[in-house]
Amino acid sequence: MPKRVVITGMAMTSPLGSDVKSSFDRLHTLENCIQYDKTLEIYKGLHTRLDARVKDFVLPPDFTRKTTRTMGDVAIMSVVTAKEALEDAGLLGSEIITSGQTGVAYGSCSGSIDAIMDFYSMCVNHEVKNLNSGSYIRMMSHTSAVNISLYFKTHGRIIPTSTACTSGSMAIGYAYEAIKSGTQTVMIAGGAEEHSPSNIGVFDTLFATSVKNDTPNLTPSPFDKDRDGLVIGSGAGTLILEEYEHAKNRGAKIYAEIVGFATNTDGTHITNPNSDMMAEVMKMALSNADLSSENIGYINAHGTGTVNGDIAESIATHSVFGSNTPISTLKSYTGHTLGACGAIEAIMSIEMMNNNWFCPTLNLKNIDDRCGELDYIMTEPRLLETDYIMSNNFAFGGINTSLIFKRFR
Repeated sequence: MPKRVVITGMAMTSPLGSDVKSSFDRLHTLENCIQYDKTLEIYKGLHTRLDARVKDFVLPPDFTRKTTRTMGDVAIMSVVTAKEALEDAGLLGSEIITSGQTGVAYGSCSGSIDAIMDFYSMCVNHEVKNLNSGSYIRMMSHTSAVNISLYFKTHGRIIPTSTACTSGSMAIGYAYEAIKSGTQTVMIAGGAEEHSPSNIGVFDTLFATSVKNDTPNLTPSPFDKDRDGLVIGSGAGTLILEEYEHAKNRGAKIYAEIVGFATNTDGTHITNPNSDMMAEVMKMALSNADLSSENIGYINAHGTGTVNGDIAESIATHSVFGSNTPISTLKSYTGHTLGACGAIEAIMSIEMMNNNWFCPTLNLKNIDDRCGELDYIMTEPRLLETDYIMSNNFAFGGINTSLIFKRFR
């Protein structure tokens, strides 16, 4: 018999703020977090000067140099938000964490860039002076998952999800499956991404970044005919997933239930999105949840603000849902937080569902007529009550994910 999976803890750090409440409050201002970053001016040939940095993150005093010797910024944000999420769930220090019944599913695009540079320096200068015993641990793609497990001494499954922009959503989905199957009782799940000029450079070389450097408040503008690209952000989001009966028996507060997840791959192009397979993953998630498209009251779009991505995603969404399901994207506020976006967007979407308040997509004034016909939430927030929401994310490599959350009553 499949187990029910609920969310009992949430924590985050992002351009919106470094806790869930302040982040949700910041969302209500209907202002984005994009800034002109003067530190990017030193990079010749870089077109954009925009990013969205983590706001108000403070390293806790117990995170000493000894504690963080195997952590770069991405792992530090992951472990700190995991600790806050476990505390929120009432599980910090619980015996179940070290019993083997708790696992970790977590991802980022890569490890820390400064550790990568130390290895690069060895290859160029033929010296190993910058390397130490923690260098590789800070660099490796599964640095967040491993450091979380090490810090909390978990003995359950480790599921690293270094799948670019679906790292966070993939982690939540795989954690859901681990509990649903009875393999684990609790999962620490999420995604993170540290600030890195190289991440910005990746998209800049693809001419995918916004160059509205003089008007950061006007970008990104997903689905708008005048959009000119995405803005890179940073952050981390952690959710505590728990088997329902275990959560109920200990009297845990429950934020939402996860009832559907699906992932697939395009198998066609490394960077160009495939609308048909985007649609297919949404259908698969609905089937996994045993729901129809009419049950979904809101869709949180991936919505990066790139031409090809916006068009493909909106056409795919229309093919599954028609024109009547409200939809918006949080990236118009936070920028694209890459490996963190799936987790941050899941947390904020759950908060919106539980408060019957859904944010509009910022800077969406004139819908691109090449985009699918949808009920875009524009200009003003939407007040509505629904029991089911969907959150979608898509990544380089043709990796698609779709999550469905249910209001817990």
